[in-house]
Amino acid sequence: MKSGAEDVLVAMEQLRKEMTDMRQTIHSLHAQVASLTRRNQQSTKEKNVLKSRIKELEQRLSKYEQPGKNSSNSSTPPSKEDMKSEIKRRTKSLRKKSDRPIGGQLGHEGYTRDKIENPDEIIDHVSAYCINCGRDLLDVEAVLDYTTQEISLPVIKPIIKEHRHFAKVCTCGHHNRASSPRKRGGNDVTFSKEIQALVVYCNVVQCVPYQRLQSMLETVFNIRMSQGTISNLIRDAKKKAEPAIALIKEYIANSPIVGFDESGCYCNDRLDWSWIAQTIYSTLVFRANSRSGKVLEDMFGDALENMIAVTDRHSAYFSLNFLNHQICLAHILREVQYLNELDDKQQWSKQLQTLLQEAIHERNQNLDKKIDTSPWLTRLDNILTQNVEHLEQGFRRLKNGLIKHRDHIFKFLENPAIPPDNNGSERGIRKLKVKQKISGTFRSDKGADAFMVLHSITDTAWKNNQSPLEAINAILSAQDELYPLAE
Repeated sequence: MKSGAEDVLVAMEQLRKEMTDMRQTIHSLHAQVASLTRRNQQSTKEKNVLKSRIKELEQRLSKYEQPGKNSSNSSTPPSKEDMKSEIKRRTKSLRKKSDRPIGGQLGHEGYTRDKIENPDEIIDHVSAYCINCGRDLLDVEAVLDYTTQEISLPVIKPIIKEHRHFAKVCTCGHHNRASSPRKRGGNDVTFSKEIQALVVYCNVVQCVPYQRLQSMLETVFNIRMSQGTISNLIRDAKKKAEPAIALIKEYIANSPIVGFDESGCYCNDRLDWSWIAQTIYSTLVFRANSRSGKVLEDMFGDALENMIAVTDRHSAYFSLNFLNHQICLAHILREVQYLNELDDKQQWSKQLQTLLQEAIHERNQNLDKKIDTSPWLTRLDNILTQNVEHLEQGFRRLKNGLIKHRDHIFKFLENPAIPPDNNGSERGIRKLKVKQKISGTFRSDKGADAFMVLHSITDTAWKNNQSPLEAINAILSAQDELYPLAE
């Protein structure tokens, strides 16, 4: 019995040791599982970080493989470009580099300023002593060596003119005045038409805001003028310009070829639309609260039926009953340039670019001839029938747009007076974008309308080789009236 009991104890001890070893093994395996779990979690986290980094790098790389639209290759304005696109645009020009050296070319006729015969002031430079020995030279006769002339500005000081208005009573009893009666409540101090014209010119033509203009007048010309007076002068100039605006509108309404464009215009924190209708000799800019074709219907009415409109492909123009259309080829060429950069292996957009450039060159070589458009339309049709389904969406969009406006692409070849683009309209409306970039927004509807009316006057004068300042002077001289100083 004793031997059997010892055997049981030995067996139990052996089992106890085995169970202890198994526990130790289980604890060791649990620690390994926990370690592997932690490593797996860390690997998963690093994998997610790498995926995010790869996605970010792919997005950055896509900007080079698929360049975004900017002002160099599309109609996107520079103000909408990011900094990288802007830098790229500035360092890459679409113009081909010329082989000519920088500066004046060989054979170029130079120009220099000629001296006038009767200068306003003569200043003699005579030596008073010898710089070698120090002898007094006052009694020595001076001999003219050479002359130079210097252009200078006079000391700017306001000229105050006092107007004395006399009255005479005739024997018949009539009270006679040489000028109109003084307005009730009028100020005794007024500004001349020259100062008024300068204020309007600086604000409208040079886009100088009221505060800067006020500072310039005081700093440069020693003239103190409140911003309220500046505003009044500009609005009164707008009122005097209304008869001239009516004539410009009538002239454009009777013109056979008119360019149109529109652009956003912020007025009192509200998005309005500035419109332009222009010809080679006239410009009319006006403001509306809509971008629809009804704006032009309200402005020109039935006169649209006799016009050939030079525009972009904005749908509002094609909803109107124009006599015909010429779409802007410059817009298409910018779009084509973008597609060339998007996929430089395809030939579709390059063929289209060559066709349009050759058509424009043909017109430039034959300025006065009517050119048959049949061969050009045949070449265009061959391009438009090509399959572009395997290319990016931009190719299909441009192709569909050209098919829609096929008959409005080469109208400029049929009539030498029709331009191939609406760059004239874009140049005319650019001044408003410059004004908006400087001032941010128009503060009132009256101020916006005054700027557009006066810009129409000055741009029309510029197109007719006239000075914008002289045009403003002529507008202000229409009614010989002095303006009160508002403080």
